[in-house]
Amino acid sequence: MTKTACTVPITQIILDDEIYPRSSVYPKRVSMFAENMRDGFKIDPLEVQIHPDYTDKYRILDGAHRWHAYKEIGAIEIPVLIITLDGVDPLLYAAKKAIGPLQLTEDEARTTARRVYENNPRLTSFEIGQAIGRSRQAVDSYIADLRASTELEMDLKIFHMHRNSIPQERIGTRLGIIQRTVSKHLEKMPTLANVLNTDLTKGFTVPQVAEKHGWAEPLVLVYCLRRERRS
Repeated sequence: MTKTACTVPITQIILDDEIYPRSSVYPKRVSMFAENMRDGFKIDPLEVQIHPDYTDKYRILDGAHRWHAYKEIGAIEIPVLIITLDGVDPLLYAAKKAIGPLQLTEDEARTTARRVYENNPRLTSFEIGQAIGRSRQAVDSYIADLRASTELEMDLKIFHMHRNSIPQERIGTRLGIIQRTVSKHLEKMPTLANVLNTDLTKGFTVPQVAEKHGWAEPLVLVYCLRRERRS
């Protein structure tokens, strides 16, 4: 990660909602910064990155309230640090920078955790929690449904490839996971199948089974076909 200090026109800076961890900008905080600027207090530069869609624009990683304050006092150019994140999720970085005098609200923390996990399901609850100022247990509760959905999608992909006699090592390479993870998913397949088969033999439809267990219908269909072939 590198940081380059410079001054850029304020018109080239954008507040991108996609990587802003807060639900809104707080007017009182903007006014406080604006008053400090007029009084000549030293203000930390904004942290920005080159916008991925506009090469002549920058989006804010840290300093949304300062940016609004600069606009309020009529600034034309403002000091910034241009950050190269080198693969770090910009939303995760912005959330971590937001931990300070103005903490994320519970709703902001939950929304940010879910957005970050959707961007990168490989992040652990601990990593996300460090960025948003919440415990691992809190993050677990925020993303439990998303994590379950991701696990089911992975189950379905692994099961299809395994049924087509693709070696575990190659499955892992295709999905970007280690072979041991593939093995763990395959190990739980019989248990899942037994639960599904029990409900299907009782006359439940595929949509009903999927809704009952919170599973994807395609996964239920796969196990249903598997049961029919064995019978």
